[in-house]
Amino acid sequence: MVSRFALYLATALCASSAALAEAAPVLPLASHRAAYDISLADSSGPAPSSAQTPISASGLIAYEFRGSACEGYTSNFRQMTEMERSEGDPISMQVNANSFEESDGRSMRFQIDSRNAQDTPPVVGTATRGDNDDMRVVLTKPKAQTLDFGHEVLFPTQHIERLIEVAKQGGGPMQARVYDGSDTGAKIFATMSVVGKEATKPDEDTETASALSGVRRWPVVISYFNEAETDAPPEYTLSFDLYENGVSGSLKLDYGAFALRARLRKLEILPTSACK
Repeated sequence: MVSRFALYLATALCASSAALAEAAPVLPLASHRAAYDISLADSSGPAPSSAQTPISASGLIAYEFRGSACEGYTSNFRQMTEMERSEGDPISMQVNANSFEESDGRSMRFQIDSRNAQDTPPVVGTATRGDNDDMRVVLTKPKAQTLDFGHEVLFPTQHIERLIEVAKQGGGPMQARVYDGSDTGAKIFATMSVVGKEATKPDEDTETASALSGVRRWPVVISYFNEAETDAPPEYTLSFDLYENGVSGSLKLDYGAFALRARLRKLEILPTSACK
């Protein structure tokens, strides 16, 4: 389940947020370990003219997701990317993100470490929900800070569960506010997702991930907007096949001026303890 790397209000089509919260995917989210190879892809924006725009890219994403509806969900994400430009030095980036979400969605702990050309401090914090569903985030890094984001905010695993539910209802659009702790930990993403009809064409990902053979899947496109910026284009758009067990197939991340593709290279389904 790679929905944002450095990892969401529902529309009328997918009922109300409360109604979706009561519905759970029939197939449990699979504990798994996945590896993706990164390369440059064609973007949807106009042809770039800046010498700073990447002309090639390489790297990898290593992702591990564990847990269940009774014990909560742990995710470990690592991304390393190097991009060449027509002018200037290559750009090297590394992101390490770890999080734990309570299965009932009441809290999430997270830590994100980023390394790039700039000295980026780590982001560490805890997000919790009060009795009225309002979300409060307490950050300890990069600086001590308390933020209140109101209600109807989803954590990443909740977002995936909602998308699967919408897919099973026939697909369509879905809007949601999402918090994952990224950037400085002080941002809510307003997301617009479009879930397509169940895929029937041959599945290229099963060539490298046989465990996905026979698992239902749906094409999903998610646009991530900075909620604080009105009338602004999305910061990026994520396209991928979402499997019924929560695994993400090969990904495309479109930033407008350039895009990256992350090809699923390896998938290992991990054992999950049964709920007692």
